[in-house]
Amino acid sequence: MGIIREMQRAHARQVRAQRQAQAAAHRHHQQLVRAAESARKAAERAAAADARERKRLYVEVRLAEVAANNSELLSHLEELDNLLTATLTVDDHIDFGRLKKSVEHPAFNPGSLGNPLPPPDWRHFEPPQPSGLGKLFGGQAKYQQQVNLAQHAFGQAQAQHATAEADRQRRLAAAYQRYQQHREKVEAEVATHNAEVERFAAAVAAGDPAEVVEYFGMVLSNSVYPDDFPQQYRLAYVPESRQLIVEYHLPTMEVVPAIREYRYVKARDEITTTARPAKEIRERYADIVAQVTLRTVHEMFEADRSGLVETVVYNGIVHTTDPRTGAAVRPCLVTLRTTREVFAELNLSKVQPTACLQHLNASVSKRPEALAPVRPVLEFDMVDKRFVDEVDVLADLDQRPNLLKLTPTEFESLIQNLFTRMGLDTKQTRPSRDGGVDCVAYDPRPIFGGKVVIQAKRYRNTVDVSSVRDLFGTVQNEGASKGILVTTSGYGPASYDFASGKPLELIDGSNLLYLLAEHAEVKARIDPSELD
Repeated sequence: MGIIREMQRAHARQVRAQRQAQAAAHRHHQQLVRAAESARKAAERAAAADARERKRLYVEVRLAEVAANNSELLSHLEELDNLLTATLTVDDHIDFGRLKKSVEHPAFNPGSLGNPLPPPDWRHFEPPQPSGLGKLFGGQAKYQQQVNLAQHAFGQAQAQHATAEADRQRRLAAAYQRYQQHREKVEAEVATHNAEVERFAAAVAAGDPAEVVEYFGMVLSNSVYPDDFPQQYRLAYVPESRQLIVEYHLPTMEVVPAIREYRYVKARDEITTTARPAKEIRERYADIVAQVTLRTVHEMFEADRSGLVETVVYNGIVHTTDPRTGAAVRPCLVTLRTTREVFAELNLSKVQPTACLQHLNASVSKRPEALAPVRPVLEFDMVDKRFVDEVDVLADLDQRPNLLKLTPTEFESLIQNLFTRMGLDTKQTRPSRDGGVDCVAYDPRPIFGGKVVIQAKRYRNTVDVSSVRDLFGTVQNEGASKGILVTTSGYGPASYDFASGKPLELIDGSNLLYLLAEHAEVKARIDPSELD
């Protein structure tokens, strides 16, 4: 009975232990399940947080992209707004001295050839002398033989050294000769360059038309504009009137950014743009045209330290395609003639560019977006080709008639024929005391036509402003709609100032040559030297 009870107790203890073990295992399992669930939830939270972080970073990237675009846009607008002021801190004059080159030769470096070869050392050949018992048993004779052999080898080494050293010195001398030849070549090139600079400087100072044009072309080439500006131009110089004519290519209206602002729409994950108002684009473009005009004229006058230029004529043109016809067009959007004296009175750092052009009596297109042109104060192609940058002296120059050598009657007939060919009904009146001709012509065009008074002066020297005043008085007395003064010479700034805003047209010698070739098929020249 005691055994059975003990067995029951043992069994009960075993069952209890098993249950405890099972309970412990269950608890451990539950702990693992809870831990796994916690890890899963933590992973989900981390994944969600990571997704939110990635999304946040993505939005930041898109916002940064928008900010960069807007910053670039503002930077470009600022550059356009400061086209004029950007040049005011720059000295546009070209210092010919700085164009010269100087020579600084490096010292001759022979390298290893500059080190003499070490001569052979007898100590490396001399055999050891016999000692002790070696002297007693024939060692001295053997030593003498070794000495003889060593002396022979030493002599050969000396001969080889002499040959090698002579070769080194020969190669050293050749290297030094090449160095000297290179120095002489560089010095010759620099001397040629400097001589050309001096020749160019002297030619510019002397007022050589081609070299003056080259100089001012260098000035315009040095002017830094935004990359999308064409920076193309033609230049001409008329030394008789110290007049510089500039035909400058303006950028098209596309230079003004059509986008006003970039924005990021998060809901659509899209970068959108806001268009710049058409009115603002037109205003900005008009300002750019005015800035480029004033900047170019400023650069021309500032670069002229020798007084070569008294008057600058500026024609700003656009080389583009007419959207109405698809044809290439080159309308003139702004034209200006101004003198050094008038321009020097301007404070360009404070002017409003478009208002400044009005002050200078410039003609500006009223609708540049429609490519509406203005009439240039001087057509560039009317300048005598001898004075243009692309100089092409005619082969038959000496065979062309010299207008200064014509008789008064011949000159009168020439002028009358010219304006007849140009479509006017001309009637010669009376010869003038200066050998010119006074004509009364009629322009048959409706509205724009009418009576035209033409006066010609076959002069060698600049026409005085009094002649322009006299012509204006004649126009008023005759009740004419226009007066034209033609001369074989040129006009000064006072003449252009007086004629500005009045129904007067001043045609100088270079213009006259162009008109004769274009309308009367007469190739002429004006050469005062033949009268001396």
